[in-house]
Amino acid sequence: MEYTGMKKKLPIGIDDFCKIREEGFYYVDKTAMICDLLNAWGEVNLFTRPRRFGKSLNMSMLKTFLEIGCDKSLFDGLAISREKALCDDYMGKFPVISISLKSVSGENYDAALSQLCNVMGNEASRFAFLTESDRLSENEKNRYRQLTASDPAGETVYSMSEDALKSSLQTLSMLLRKHYGKKVVILIDEYDVPLAQANEQGYYKKMADLIRSMFDQALKTNDNLYFAVLTGCLRIAKESIFTGLNNLTVFSISTVRFDEYFGFTDGEVREILSYYGFEDKYDVIKKWYDGYRFGNMDVYCPWDMISYCFELTGNPGARPRDYWSNTSGNAAVRHLIEKAGNEQTKSEIEALVAGETIEKEIYEDLTYNNLYDTIDNLWSVLFATGYLTRCGASDEDPASQYRMTDEDTNICQLAIPNREIRRIFTRQITAYFNSMVRKNSQRFEAFCEALKTGDAENTQKLLTSYLYDSIAVRDSSTQKDKKEILYHGLMIGILANIDGWKAKTNADSGDGYCDVRVEIEREDIGMIIEFKYADNARLTTGCEDAMAQIERMDYTRELKRMGYRTIYKYGIACFKKKCKVVCEKEDYVPEE
Repeated sequence: MEYTGMKKKLPIGIDDFCKIREEGFYYVDKTAMICDLLNAWGEVNLFTRPRRFGKSLNMSMLKTFLEIGCDKSLFDGLAISREKALCDDYMGKFPVISISLKSVSGENYDAALSQLCNVMGNEASRFAFLTESDRLSENEKNRYRQLTASDPAGETVYSMSEDALKSSLQTLSMLLRKHYGKKVVILIDEYDVPLAQANEQGYYKKMADLIRSMFDQALKTNDNLYFAVLTGCLRIAKESIFTGLNNLTVFSISTVRFDEYFGFTDGEVREILSYYGFEDKYDVIKKWYDGYRFGNMDVYCPWDMISYCFELTGNPGARPRDYWSNTSGNAAVRHLIEKAGNEQTKSEIEALVAGETIEKEIYEDLTYNNLYDTIDNLWSVLFATGYLTRCGASDEDPASQYRMTDEDTNICQLAIPNREIRRIFTRQITAYFNSMVRKNSQRFEAFCEALKTGDAENTQKLLTSYLYDSIAVRDSSTQKDKKEILYHGLMIGILANIDGWKAKTNADSGDGYCDVRVEIEREDIGMIIEFKYADNARLTTGCEDAMAQIERMDYTRELKRMGYRTIYKYGIACFKKKCKVVCEKEDYVPEE
């Protein structure tokens, strides 16, 4: 089926394959995945990818293709339609149970249990014809009715017992097989969302027990199962959820097979840009949204790519921005920064933000209740969730991205994939620094006192302590003036916490724009603060240059115009985490 007419619509937030194909949305053809999946054959297949990389849309595609009653025209012109023998054997030939657990996020276990009952009840209700099936006994029909029973109290739509919920996937697959005479395909999207939420809210063990019981009965000891596909963000250790599930095949972000089916390849991005006439945006899109490496494939985040193109259709001058953080709590980044108590971890975070790489061992089998226990686990979580990616592999030797030790462990080079993720790191770093400033009130008050009295020695001492305690947000490739911005940004972060102080960055002053201008109206004090990045640690020269610029550009003019009588002029030179501060006081007396 091909949509004709005006340009196809961009599918913002749409993960329903049928809707995309029926209603004329742009579709990046991933249907070859069906052929590879069926040819590779695994009874239970788990795909782990970060959020917003097309997992749900691929699951919808699988359901549409395999389910009895398939509208075959939806696949016209797509890659899978060229596999005629496979289409004849599999298209529209199976009963399919398809659930998504992404909405199971209760604040407590009972709330999550109700949500999970609704998920299963809604899916079971698609098969209402089972109550009329002449292939089912009355007892079997009653078992079906247990899955779709309404809650008499009206608190939830469905109210099956906990035992019925645990066996719901197995029960439904048994009933469908008896009705159709065919084994069942089970699709479970975002299987680990309930576990993630349970871990955050403190009921992980109960939820893990529930999910394990459901999976055991549906995937491990289920004679009615033809095959199953699960997707999730993390690969949970087998001893936690997939106990004894020997038929499980895991395709993680490190797996080469299926590496092109989640995320957009460079060729697919170029096709989209050409179709909509945005070829000139290729370079900026690559810098912002590319950089992820799955298997041996470099891919872009589809959510970001589609969202930015959608903005461009309404505003060709739109600048790229962060779309991903609005769909995730960024908890892993926050936990890493909060745990960065030693200089080694701080320096590694600083290196990543600066565009450099670090070497870490990656553990792909974790459990949610120990994700944040250690810094080592956190690096693995950041890798699995897309905040970090592998790098360093060559086309000739894809395995070069890993260095195997004598203990046969995976050690690989990690980097922040793109500008969007770098901004998420920097915002989390800034937020943590601001909270840290407020917590140490004694140092904070001492710094304020030193600054407003022109005490350059103590200002230097305390600012140096802030620099050593902070995680530097720098970029080794930036120009000198850009590095200076990072330091006066840190100063603004400190000053923003002071009641009664007005601090402005890049303030219009005299014949230009000073780095920071401070006004303390109730004490009739004004300040000009100019930063210089001191190459090769030439701090004294940097301070002299800063003070000379304040005089040359007459930065104090605006403070004088506003009537401030006491004005402090600060020249601050910085090099990495060292600084030097000089200060001159000017008592201004307005002319009568």
